[in-house]
Amino acid sequence: MAQNKAMSLYKAMPLHHETARLRLRPWDESDAGDLYALHCERVNLARTPTVERAREVIAEGLVRTAATGFAVLPIRRRQEGDFIGYCGLIVGRASADEPEIAYELLKRAHGHGYATEATRAVLGAAIATGRKRLWSTVRTWNTPSFRVLEKLGFERDHVSADDGGELVWLTRSLP
Repeated sequence: MAQNKAMSLYKAMPLHHETARLRLRPWDESDAGDLYALHCERVNLARTPTVERAREVIAEGLVRTAATGFAVLPIRRRQEGDFIGYCGLIVGRASADEPEIAYELLKRAHGHGYATEATRAVLGAAIATGRKRLWSTVRTWNTPSFRVLEKLGFERDHVSADDGGELVWLTRSLP
């Protein structure tokens, strides 16, 4: 019910973005192999990744997008056309009114500014929805994510803990 209320208060997030080097667009079932590859790179996996599970994650995400008006989008490099990760808005540990910005890249794409570029595009999409604030939660060891978020104006708010350890909560007000 809270998500339906949020949908009526905000515009839907634009789902197609192009930056100087990147293209973000909605997931398609054909992206399952790419998402599977990303899942395989994760450390401390709760379960063994499968292509079928990647398909399920994509389908679940499309349902959430219909309910919330925002999404996580696959990132492809424009020139090469290859998948390098995802970026978007999620409810996550926050709310539909004040969602979290989330991103993850394949290891080979780290260190090239892609996360900052994609996150900047999603930040603009969040502003277009009419929301007033975003959150992000980052594990204390993830220094590169802190750098990305700080470049985009996110500020540390508080620290909490869960089964995975300490989480730093960052927030950014939107115009």
